Amino acid sequence: MLARINAYMEKIMPLITPVSVVLGLLLSQWLTPYQGWSTALFAFMTFAGSLRSGFRDVAHVARHPLPLIAALVVLHVLMPLAAWGFGHVFFAKEPLILTGIVLAAAIPTGVTSLMWASIYRGHVVLMLSIILIDTLLAPFTVPATMQLLVGAKVSIDAWAMMKGLLFMIVLPSLLGMALHQLTGGRVHQRWSVRLAPFSKLAMAIVVALNGAVIAPYLRTPSLQLVGLAVFVLLLAALGYVLGWLVARMLRWDRGTSVVLTFGGGMRNISAGAVLAIAYFPAPTAIPVVLGMLFQQSLASLFGYGLHRRGVAGEAGRARSGAGSRDGD
Repeated sequence: MLARINAYMEKIMPLITPVSVVLGLLLSQWLTPYQGWSTALFAFMTFAGSLRSGFRDVAHVARHPLPLIAALVVLHVLMPLAAWGFGHVFFAKEPLILTGIVLAAAIPTGVTSLMWASIYRGHVVLMLSIILIDTLLAPFTVPATMQLLVGAKVSIDAWAMMKGLLFMIVLPSLLGMALHQLTGGRVHQRWSVRLAPFSKLAMAIVVALNGAVIAPYLRTPSLQLVGLAVFVLLLAALGYVLGWLVARMLRWDRGTSVVLTFGGGMRNISAGAVLAIAYFPAPTAIPVVLGMLFQQSLASLFGYGLHRRGVAGEAGRARSGAGSRDGD
């Protein structure tokens, strides 16, 4: 039953986060007092996702590290710089909004990228390793990026942010990986499917709680808010495009291209919202929460594009093979 529920929830992923944001806005009066639950719920989500792999999987990918390095460059060099550069062009007079834009680009890749990579036949072990390594690096990459790019404009407690990421992401990840290793993968086979629907439910609750906190800033539509939403949409799409372009330039196979596309575009957006609300003024969370509205829909759109290209490529190879046989 839980497997069927999880399969259904995966199908409606593009709807879960926007609906959760809307519920957070509508029920903000009742949800705001429970904002403190976000950290514990997110730690549970991270733990459940980490049961899928052990340290050996990461070691296997580490022996062929170039795709991993390329993904990290897209995630933590190209995208934060693009967010900072374009953000300065359009929001230079709004330091808190600019901070939120950079934070949305600096957070690690999203756990749900594994789901999309598996649906579109990407290299699952590579995707899983990118998620885990990027997650483990988050206490260092996120505060460093924020300090470097926006530290002069906004007061940042980098040490507090590192501790928050440690308890919210790193320790649950290490615990999940250790259990996978100690049980020879049996914990994944037995518990991952059982916990998966609860993990998605936890994500929906976290999104709703974060939406409730910024409700006063989103209830009154304005041209600036619409412009910010369009900006966040285009910036989020850029991550997918950059990941795909890097894989194409390096002539990697389709499975690796799928991984870099979703790895470069998806973000652990729930973690970003929790960080924004915990360590920055509330307006900083607005770009992050807006990103929740688009992320899963963009993943579905780019996944469809990858599927079409894959089908076209297979058809072209089949015609080429048929032509060569006719010539023989």
